[in-house]
Amino acid sequence: MALTVGEAACADDLLSIYRQALEADPELKSSETKIKIGTAQKGQALGEMLPQVTGTANWSGNSQNQFNQRLRADQVTDYSGTRYIVSLNQTLIDFPKFWTWRKAQATESQYTLENVQAQQNLLFKVVDTYFTVLEAEDELSFFQGEEENTGQQLEQVQKLFDKEMAKVTELYALQARLDQIKADSIEAEAKLVTAREGLRALTGTSPATLTKLRDEIDYKALEGKLDDWLAVAKSENPTLAAQQYAIAAADLDVAAQKARHLPVVELQLNYYNTNTGFQSANLGNQTDTQVAAINVNVPIFSGGVTSQRTQEAQHKLTLNKYDSEAKLRALIKETSDAFLTSNANVRRIKATKKALESAAKSREAMETGFGYGVETISDVLKAQEEEFKAKRDLAKAKYGYIKNRMRFMQAIGMISEENLAEVNGWLQTTAAEPAKSDGNTAMPKAVPGHSDGLK
Repeated sequence: MALTVGEAACADDLLSIYRQALEADPELKSSETKIKIGTAQKGQALGEMLPQVTGTANWSGNSQNQFNQRLRADQVTDYSGTRYIVSLNQTLIDFPKFWTWRKAQATESQYTLENVQAQQNLLFKVVDTYFTVLEAEDELSFFQGEEENTGQQLEQVQKLFDKEMAKVTELYALQARLDQIKADSIEAEAKLVTAREGLRALTGTSPATLTKLRDEIDYKALEGKLDDWLAVAKSENPTLAAQQYAIAAADLDVAAQKARHLPVVELQLNYYNTNTGFQSANLGNQTDTQVAAINVNVPIFSGGVTSQRTQEAQHKLTLNKYDSEAKLRALIKETSDAFLTSNANVRRIKATKKALESAAKSREAMETGFGYGVETISDVLKAQEEEFKAKRDLAKAKYGYIKNRMRFMQAIGMISEENLAEVNGWLQTTAAEPAKSDGNTAMPKAVPGHSDGLK
């Protein structure tokens, strides 16, 4: 008993696995980096519209060879030249730069929402992976228990057969069933290894023990109408919102490319300080020059590059619209499936509990009948198999309920760490058993049609 408590004390629960995943999840870190990229891109686009100031300094050694008409000879003059230039350029009208800046803003918003989606994906992946491991552990445990029970029965029937009190067909039936259970156990072990590898890929470590799910939980169906929840998903899901910003960014890119046909107006202020003129001619002394100008650049022909870039941007916009439609359809399917499956799991849990009770009574009756010689070992094996199957189905329904409920929360864009903490309360503890759960921990505090809990 002390060993069991010690193992439980060292077990990882849902929250500890989530904290590990937060530190290790590459998708989340990637989305956070994309936000920084978007911010940098927005800063670059804004900087293109701000004053551009440059300074240039030039020092030169010059040798001038000039024919002297009076002396009828070449006259060579060596002199040093200096040239200092400070130039300020300020865009007055440049629509491509403006639309590019607006596009960068939309892209930054897209990356921000994609980061929200990555956070929500991680929350669901933690729940899904955690309970997939527990489900695999339970399945293996059920097969091991059935194998142990069938092995004991085989020993008993072998002793009866040795005393010529059992038929050889009964012995063969038990041996065949035991072999089948062993084969199923091997498959269950492989599933457990795969599930644990999934958990290790999520957290970067392999926890030795996971905290188990409590037996007594009140599993309740999701409230509200599916159509209302679909409306919530369409308005709250960050994937759809991010895709809308992607469409907006693509649309602004089209505008930016089209605007490259328009004139560009720029204010230019220059200051020159030099002692050399055209072709480095010697001016004899330092000369200061200030220039203020308005430059107008009118694009006439660029070899068709602008038109082709515009077409490319338009095609990208079309692709983004197709992606938006595909994601909307996938979201509708995901929300509907999670909603219906979660509620089906509630009914399945109730039905499987009754089926388990009936299977247990049937198995007890068959074992009693076999003891009196009125039932065959095949009848007993069938009853035992039905009982173990009911146990596996019940566990599967419970885990399916939790995973589908959290999948539903993710689909409608309302999954949070609070939901994770509440589901964590469904797990066993080493201390006193907590109060009975109300089964609503993974749900919003309001249903569609009410304002509370939807924002």
